[in-house]
Amino acid sequence: MSRIPLKTITAAVLGAMALNAQAAEYEWTFQTSETSGEPQYEIKKAWADEVEEKSDGRIQIEILPVNAVVQANQTLQAVKSGTLQGHLTDPSYFTGQNPAFGMLGNLVGAWGDPNEFLDYMRNAGGEELYNELVEPYGLHLIGAAATGLEALPSKRPIRTVDDLKGLKLRAPEGMVYNIFEKAGATPVNLPGSEVYTALEKGVIDAADYTVFATNYKQGLYEFAPYPNYPGFHSLPMVAVSLNKEIWDSLPDDLKSMLESTVDDMADEMVAKLKELDQEAVEEVRQDPDIEIIDMSDEERAKFRNIAEEEWAVWAEKNDMTQKVYDSVVAYLKENNLM
Repeated sequence: MSRIPLKTITAAVLGAMALNAQAAEYEWTFQTSETSGEPQYEIKKAWADEVEEKSDGRIQIEILPVNAVVQANQTLQAVKSGTLQGHLTDPSYFTGQNPAFGMLGNLVGAWGDPNEFLDYMRNAGGEELYNELVEPYGLHLIGAAATGLEALPSKRPIRTVDDLKGLKLRAPEGMVYNIFEKAGATPVNLPGSEVYTALEKGVIDAADYTVFATNYKQGLYEFAPYPNYPGFHSLPMVAVSLNKEIWDSLPDDLKSMLESTVDDMADEMVAKLKELDQEAVEEVRQDPDIEIIDMSDEERAKFRNIAEEEWAVWAEKNDMTQKVYDSVVAYLKENNLM
């Protein structure tokens, strides 16, 4: 019977110890703005796995669902204080801290496709502008992602902007709320976790909530059988941010790796959510009790005109909101999107 030399055993043990030490070099907890099981949540978990793999185990990230540690609108402070090390969330939750978060997080009516938004953030100064906004709060934006255009499940058909009048519509506080109010709706500020029950009980008639496939999977069309798709209103940003002190202390190779993996994750999110939406649309079209409504270009333009009026109002709130307004409007005009 052959014996393994002691030197070989010792080398293997030391190698394993070194690997474990390396794996524990950075251990972070990120909270998201989705519940576990949602497509976006699973994509974010896959990103954490990719980071661990591409860092050779030096970075391990635990992804937690919404409200796991703090409320959705409290993650900014939690990351700054170190309660969390990072978050992947919609900046609109922090509109109360600075209205510029609401403008960059979801400039309602601005984007007809998530790739337009990602191009603006990556190549036209959007990410730099967001870091100018968020770094004083003790965070650094690694990179921006985005969902698809949100659908709008409704109990009654919304074919025109006039159909929004009097509609009790769930909307988060901030710009989304204000624009729907200006369009004649009656916004109701509810957390996303209460949308299903609120539609079921008639507390609301419609919901600015999330993408078509997720609405369908959660059963919203049972009570709101007139979804608008593609959406005409919201396209939320997903800010992937890390505590700034941690970011500043990282070596350049890990910074570059994190930035590239976030971009990969953002592209994957857009493609995957679009694929899931299209699959859900095909299924829904087989149901005679559900009517998918695609608002006409003319009516979309009317809604956007209302939105643009509100952008200008928000631009006057402070220096940063004016910078966001000027930057986005310049991009839209240069690319014939406005």
